[in-house]
Amino acid sequence: MAPTTPPAAPTNLDELQVLLANDSKVQVAGVDIDGILRGKIMTKDKFLSAVKGQGFGFCSVTFGWDMHDAAYSKELKISNLGNGYRDITARIDLNTYRRTFTTPSLPFFLLTFIEADNGETLSACPRGTLQRVIKDLTDEGLEAYAGAEYEYFQFKETPDSVAAKKYRDLQPLTSGAHGYSLLRPELNSEYFHALYDNAASFGIPIEGHHTETGPGVYESALAYQPVLRMADNAELFKWVAKTTGYQFGVMPTFMAKPYADQPGCSGHVHISLRDKSGENVFAVKESEVENGREGAAAEDTKRISEIAEWFLAGVLKGLPDIMPCLVPTVNGYKRLVESYWAPVNVSYAYENRVASVRIISPPLADRAATRLEVRVPGADMNPYLTFSAVIACGLYGIKNKLPLTQPPLRTKGDNLPKLQRLPKTLQEATARMGHEASLARKVLGDDFVDHYVGTREHEWELFAAAVTDWEVQRYLELA
Repeated sequence: MAPTTPPAAPTNLDELQVLLANDSKVQVAGVDIDGILRGKIMTKDKFLSAVKGQGFGFCSVTFGWDMHDAAYSKELKISNLGNGYRDITARIDLNTYRRTFTTPSLPFFLLTFIEADNGETLSACPRGTLQRVIKDLTDEGLEAYAGAEYEYFQFKETPDSVAAKKYRDLQPLTSGAHGYSLLRPELNSEYFHALYDNAASFGIPIEGHHTETGPGVYESALAYQPVLRMADNAELFKWVAKTTGYQFGVMPTFMAKPYADQPGCSGHVHISLRDKSGENVFAVKESEVENGREGAAAEDTKRISEIAEWFLAGVLKGLPDIMPCLVPTVNGYKRLVESYWAPVNVSYAYENRVASVRIISPPLADRAATRLEVRVPGADMNPYLTFSAVIACGLYGIKNKLPLTQPPLRTKGDNLPKLQRLPKTLQEATARMGHEASLARKVLGDDFVDHYVGTREHEWELFAAAVTDWEVQRYLELA
């Protein structure tokens, strides 16, 4: 069955009422700090009342607990025992309208969380954080476009079977490593195509959908969009994959490194900027293409603009300080190891997949596709925070006209020893992000950083207190 095209989003209350004429209930969801959808089904009357009233009350505990609903070990400002886990306001964003592919099919809208007392966007709301960065871009006459690519393992399991097996000896969807295979998708053809079609019908167009290297691994490249829409699509794609998987007895995982002896799963993001006329400001002008742009920082960057160089310099400067926004989990840092196409240093290069930032500059006819690919994030990223952090650092570079102070990676890698190493653990990355001199504080704000750092400290503390299988196997008999 071919994917359907979702109808246009309503622009006012009258259009909304017409759109919902045959519905009795509506599904809404916001995004928490871990990138998990938190929402509910509302009656149509309640929903319309919330739209008219500019939002509805939503328990702030979604910003006071972790992904498993355990309260943070250190109480944070937004939601805590002292303020009674107060209500915040959930604002319904009408332009996020979609219909679910589930049964029954429901109208679906995303939420942005707002402070109930002053109407300002909640400092830790991931969608709100990206919206603030977008406003800063707009003030500079710029608009960001973006893409995302997910790699993800899949298992012939259900939540119940995984729990019964205590998360061990899980059965992969297919065996062996078969990247770009035309054979392996045929083993699960109905599921493979349903995933693609369900995403499309939910307003998430996929440019490429194929097997990747590893047992039961797929990769899906989401079509380029304005950055907020891209973040929404990237967030909701995980829900589509998991929900579709449930229908077929398959469990996809976006965990960055589920196997110690297999490559990890990336969440590469692509970013470019456009001006008010719609021109890609990362591309060099036609008159400069033949001989390269005079004064470019390095030979490899002559096919990108000066603005692109400034943006790139800002990203490189901030990269060590924003790592928790790109790699938010303990497990994610185990993906960042040498020799697996996973970047470990502050680096950039022209068409080189070993670097942290890959410059993609097509030939003249396609120069509108000029962009930067940030290869550090894993599939476990929160897309709103990843895009927010990268773009905010890049905008800092533009505003301050930061020069590139290091050469690009060469194919031979002879300058690798000179490169700054990225944080190796979530603990190290969190400490760096929270430091008073962190660029993250300058570009994302103290309120956001303080909250987010507190949540990552909680995550590390839980890991540090856990007794792992490795410890038992190593020490039980011989210690």
